[in-house]
Amino acid sequence: MAPQHSRRRARIAFSDSAAKQLENINSEAEIHALDRALVVISVDPDIGDPIPGDTTGPMLRQYADELEAVRVLYFVTALRTVVVVAYIEV
Repeated sequence: MAPQHSRRRARIAFSDSAAKQLENINSEAEIHALDRALVVISVDPDIGDPIPGDTTGPMLRQYADELEAVRVLYFVTALRTVVVVAYIEV
């Protein structure tokens, strides 16, 4: 019997605005919170809730991690790359 392989994680990329947000993160707690959310999203890019709006582009999604009190806005490309648009502390 062939060994079971886990699904591959999605690649994570950042929009210019999200990259600027990352430059301003200066606490270990914020880095940990974002990292935790990105791991969850990379394992299952469809986990976030769709944000209603314009349907001409990729569907914008939001993932909220209540434990870390953060929200990540992102979309998934046709090649299953997760593009982070914004990181929001709640």
